[in-house]
Amino acid sequence: MTHDIFLLLGTNLGDRAGHLAAARAALAARAGHLVNTSALYETAAWGRADQPGFLNQALALSSSLNAHALLEVMLDIEKSLGRERREHWGPRVIDIDLLLYSDQIIDTPTLQVPHPRIPLRRFALMPLAEIAGDVIHPVLHKKISELLAECPDQLAVKKL
Repeated sequence: MTHDIFLLLGTNLGDRAGHLAAARAALAARAGHLVNTSALYETAAWGRADQPGFLNQALALSSSLNAHALLEVMLDIEKSLGRERREHWGPRVIDIDLLLYSDQIIDTPTLQVPHPRIPLRRFALMPLAEIAGDVIHPVLHKKISELLAECPDQLAVKKL
């Protein structure tokens, strides 16, 4: 059985576009079939403004991995690409967030799906809406495009 999965990639250190490309390639090789990708979006840092701006990209993935196995693969890819978890919302070489896992709702100590801050983050909603605007958020029962229209976050997000 395959699942329709949406991920968000982010990076604000070094060769940002190169880090996104490496993460996409690793996910396609290890996690499933890459179905679609958004454009790249440039945003100021969210949560901690005293760091370089980010490049973000949403991915649609089809995978037979269960959500926890997918999370392990994502964390392993982050580590292999040089991610070091030193501070919350700090600078990072790569960040891979699991936004949606089909229409499942998962709430465990290690994983929350849908990602609990999707409706609050324009930098996640804009690329996600590009590739999944009509997808329904399984908790809020609204389209991703509706969540973007209602998003209170006014952080500038620029499509490249």
